[in-house]
Amino acid sequence: MDIEFIKKYETRAPRYTSYPPANLFNSSVNNDVYKEQITISNSQNPQNISLYVHIPFCPQLCNFCGCTTFFNSDKTRLNRYVSALLTEIDTVSALIDRNRSVTQVHWGGGTPNALDFSIIKQIMDKFRSVFKFAPNAEIAMECNPAYMDFADIDNYASLGFNRLSLGIQDFDQNVLKNIHRQPSKHPVNELIAYMHRLGMKGINLDLVYGLPGQTPESFTAAAQKAADCDADRIVTFPYAHVPWVKPAQKALEALGLPDADQKLHAFVSANQALTSAGYKFIGMDHYCKPDDALAIASQNGNLKRNFQGYCTAETTGQVYGFGATSITQLHSGYIQNIKNPDKYIETIETQRLSVERGYILNSQEIMVREAINELMCNGLLDFNQCAQKLNVAPADIIAATGYSPEKFQPFVKDGILSITDHCLTLRPDAFLAVRNIAVLLDPMMKDNGNMYSKTI
Repeated sequence: MDIEFIKKYETRAPRYTSYPPANLFNSSVNNDVYKEQITISNSQNPQNISLYVHIPFCPQLCNFCGCTTFFNSDKTRLNRYVSALLTEIDTVSALIDRNRSVTQVHWGGGTPNALDFSIIKQIMDKFRSVFKFAPNAEIAMECNPAYMDFADIDNYASLGFNRLSLGIQDFDQNVLKNIHRQPSKHPVNELIAYMHRLGMKGINLDLVYGLPGQTPESFTAAAQKAADCDADRIVTFPYAHVPWVKPAQKALEALGLPDADQKLHAFVSANQALTSAGYKFIGMDHYCKPDDALAIASQNGNLKRNFQGYCTAETTGQVYGFGATSITQLHSGYIQNIKNPDKYIETIETQRLSVERGYILNSQEIMVREAINELMCNGLLDFNQCAQKLNVAPADIIAATGYSPEKFQPFVKDGILSITDHCLTLRPDAFLAVRNIAVLLDPMMKDNGNMYSKTI
């Protein structure tokens, strides 16, 4: 990982969190299509179930955030939203085979940990009443530590939560002030130590680089402090400045944003700090302790990912999303709910589902997705193994992806990719170029200018 390598491969391409990417979702997918897809999903793999619940409300809006969130102090509105969530859970679960097991639950937002505990318990109790949970199910929540007490951690543990992710962004209070975000209510290292004492694993800290007031040196110090906090996982996200989508970000320009070169040096320097501290770099922006489940899965070629991030083959399931803007990820398609929470509530109250758009994959696209996912997660694409998983011939996947060894020769020449008997193997320390390689397997990929983010 050096500056020249990154600059050479820094182009624009999809992140491939889904295939096809979410910008290709369309409005032909509606409530009726969703019902059909839920029924079909019962006979598809994986048989495991992942549940995602989206809480689109925050007690304070940060002006750097790109998520779909809203300020909320209206209890009536919140109560209607929770009621709609429970209705949606009843509607969807009625169509799912009760013999299937839940292996993963993820709460995102917004700021789900700002909810009263009674609401979180009500929703978790509903999940447990209509689904069968596997004994080792991962139950996780994205949390803002500004609203977290030690008693909250006890409460979450009592409901079965065994993994928490803390949105730190930065430890520097001036940087947090610039982005209109409150600092952690308690020392982060003490929160993590308490979670570990309760038996929680996979505890994660999110950091963001490219914010006003940051320098490569200050962000590296933040990464080092995150490592010193003994987190199991650390994620370093680049700040995406899109004020034409999120107008609140416009205010950051007056404070001065780090330029591209500063962001690049911050990323490289933080990477060196984290790997020197013993963390293993996996995927595109994740770091894990060597004994963490994600690091082990990466080493064994069993790493998976969805819109909630990386996960293991053991916890991977077809994802059923609940709440405004949530995305359901099934074997044969994607379904996204209405983004605006008020419209979501109204639609659930009248129709019991609230689908806005989605995408149904054909057999060719399913094969392309499998090939890209294997490369994106594990840096290895074995056409024979992919074919076996999908019960097709290797030649079918080769044809679907338009694969030919000649396309990949520039990467082979650079020494970052090897090709043997229709098997692509990416050199581990060159994983940052994985999106550049993946686009060559994507027959839908065209030159879309600035539609996609930079690959590195």
